[in-house]
Amino acid sequence: MKKLSAFTICFLLLKLSFILCCLTEPNCFLRINKSEDKHGDMRTDCGFFLRTLEGPTDHYYEEIFKHRIPERRYEFFMVLFFATDEINKNPYILPNTSLLFVNTVDLCHDTLDVLDVLHSPVNNSEDFINYVCQENGLCDVDLTGPSWKTSLKLTIQSRTPKVFFGSFNPNLSDHDQFPYLHQIATKETYLSHGMVSLLLHFRWTWIGVVISDNDQGIQFLSDLREEMQRHGICLAFLNVIPETLQMYMTKAMIYDKQIMTSSAKVVIIYGKMNSTLEVSFRRWEYLGSQRIWITTSQWDVVTNKKEFSLDFFHGTVTFAQHRVELAKFRNFMQTINYNKYPVNVSESMLGWKYFNCSISKNSNEMDQFAFNNTLEWTALHKYDMALSEEGYNLYNAVYAVAHTYHELLLQQVESQKTSGVKGEFTDCQQVSSLLKTRVFINPVGELVSMNHRENQCAKYDIFIIWNFPQDLGLKVKIGSYFSCFPQSQQLHLSEDLEWATGGTSVPSSICSLPCTAGFRKIHQDGTADCCFDCVQCPENEVSNETDMEQCVRCPDDKYANLEQTHCVQRAVSFLAYEDPLGIALVSMALSFSAITILVLVTFVKYKDAPIVKANNRILSYILLISLVFCFLCSLLFIGHPNQATCILQQITFGIFFTVAISTVLAKTITVVMAFKLTTPGRRMRGMLTSGAPNLVIPICTMIQFVLCGIWLLTSPPFIVRDIQSEQGKTVIICNKGSVISFHVVLGYLGSLALASFTVAFLARNLPDRFNEAKFLTFSMLVFCSVWITFLPVYHSTRGKIMVVVEVFSILASSAGLLGCVFVPKCYVILVRPDSNFLQKCKNKLLH
Repeated sequence: MKKLSAFTICFLLLKLSFILCCLTEPNCFLRINKSEDKHGDMRTDCGFFLRTLEGPTDHYYEEIFKHRIPERRYEFFMVLFFATDEINKNPYILPNTSLLFVNTVDLCHDTLDVLDVLHSPVNNSEDFINYVCQENGLCDVDLTGPSWKTSLKLTIQSRTPKVFFGSFNPNLSDHDQFPYLHQIATKETYLSHGMVSLLLHFRWTWIGVVISDNDQGIQFLSDLREEMQRHGICLAFLNVIPETLQMYMTKAMIYDKQIMTSSAKVVIIYGKMNSTLEVSFRRWEYLGSQRIWITTSQWDVVTNKKEFSLDFFHGTVTFAQHRVELAKFRNFMQTINYNKYPVNVSESMLGWKYFNCSISKNSNEMDQFAFNNTLEWTALHKYDMALSEEGYNLYNAVYAVAHTYHELLLQQVESQKTSGVKGEFTDCQQVSSLLKTRVFINPVGELVSMNHRENQCAKYDIFIIWNFPQDLGLKVKIGSYFSCFPQSQQLHLSEDLEWATGGTSVPSSICSLPCTAGFRKIHQDGTADCCFDCVQCPENEVSNETDMEQCVRCPDDKYANLEQTHCVQRAVSFLAYEDPLGIALVSMALSFSAITILVLVTFVKYKDAPIVKANNRILSYILLISLVFCFLCSLLFIGHPNQATCILQQITFGIFFTVAISTVLAKTITVVMAFKLTTPGRRMRGMLTSGAPNLVIPICTMIQFVLCGIWLLTSPPFIVRDIQSEQGKTVIICNKGSVISFHVVLGYLGSLALASFTVAFLARNLPDRFNEAKFLTFSMLVFCSVWITFLPVYHSTRGKIMVVVEVFSILASSAGLLGCVFVPKCYVILVRPDSNFLQKCKNKLLH
């Protein structure tokens, strides 16, 4: 099988990427570079001066360019040919006058050699036209660039007005120090804003920065850091590359280690080509550093790769000053007059940086043609020259000078000067002053201003560039940035942008993975803000966004869901009659109440039975009635609480249990008095027969009334909403109010029960077959056991369980009293009615 050439493989793969071109057409360009300099193009600087001449100039360039035009600067020459031709055909600019340019010495061939000669002590400066004061004193405007250092050296030696067409450089913007030097490019004031907007768009928060160690680089770093800090973007590493090679080499290994080991996948580069910064870039490329490079348009260079890869991390994102496409330039290149301009268009393609690839995507010959001969390929395909930023600046510079010359000619006509030649200007200060204030609209409709002190809007075109083998590359416009738009509209990127890998997923450059909803960030001491750990939100707190610093606590009526991403409305909960526990407790309360009523009915029916008459029949009735109310008062604890039920719960509980316990105490005293006083006197017998022990009940009850009254006056019970006891629910319960008052009431009941237990315990061994003191002792033992157990259990629970425990304790203690005191009596009454031992006891006592 025949092996495909490298060109065929590249263009087949490039064809797959033409969808990118369709997104931004006609801003998709294919780059070919056949320069012998494999370390990049745009290496040398050029110098031109513009002059005006009257009359035809058809053979002017044939005489000026007797030698071959240098390939490396074909773009600049072609732009000058086009711009001057366009101006000369325009009747409204320099009418009846031709604008022409001259290449200064051989500056485009070898900048450094020319400058070395220029600054040589033995040099006769008068031999270098336009860079020193000429003998004829003409002030033709010079065009220099794209290196600012070259322009600076040339400016020091001359008072001739100059226009620098390279990227804007603050070192050249001091008009007091350099009154004759002007820049056509706009300031890069908003470059850092545009880059940070791009980082934010792709959520790249962990960034490396590499700059040159000079004033321009430090200023850019200051602006960039301010923007990054304002938007929460962190600096992973910073390399400030020294400008001297000797100093750079001492730290080169440190720079290499930083960039190769850093987890940051995006690196911003700012600085000039032909510097130690470029040396670093080449080293990192050789070491295989796979990064996303974000930089300016001048770093759009051919990288001489041998391997082939479409990995996005091998690409470069560049910010270039926005420029409108010169549609007429294409027609000029395709219809150029070779008799007038001594150029070879096919050869010019070899030194060109880009041509438009969008016209090639429909070519049917692409798959079959072996692109080994670039000249042959360019002859078969139409092409669209894609100007570099410096080329477009040069185009505007020519127009700025033309408008200045036009103004000077008008002033010459108005002043009616007779001396001198029309179109020749000798007042360099006047030329420079007019040039500095030029504001005009170029032929493609863009406003150009030479006054950079005004706060101008900045507009950048954003390109993505991939390098391929054999010095091929693909450059695609992916968006733009316009500083004058509202902040939300400043950055515009293609919505359906595809990466070089063929997918739409955005490569990430972050220090820590984002904290998802339900988690919050925790920063470690000594680390950048972008480096953090993620921990889950505390209980009942939520975070509904990524990378939240703090979780938000849910309101009391809401609770956090299981993922802790949002608050959910709580359901209201209480011990309802419909709940299983509520049904069980209500059933128990009603059942015991019914049983107690049946016992009371039985005692009333058999009121003359000896066992009923024994030990005060009235006390038995009171105890049974109080027990009925004790059982029924538990119903107040069931159902939706309100303020009334909260108060009644504790008051009825305290009063009715006090009546019941005080009645048991009265019965116990009666039993003791009946059995212990075997030889009572008249007074003691009178007390027993008159029912004096029954006074214990109202006295004890009155004391409890007082205690409950104090409780209600100081801190009455109230409704509370418990959000802790049940997940996702708000439990409505009654708070006791004063905990001390609650325990005082409960303690008072306990003291009555203890007194009854003590008295009954002393009478437990009274000689008789049926000793009621024993049953009273058991009843008080059960009562005390229930409430002693109640206290720790009650305080260890919360929510509805607390209510259940209290209701159960009320029912259990009441049932204990009912069972221990009355079940044996009912047994005697209903099962063994013939048993009359109580009556016999009574007879013995009476006789």
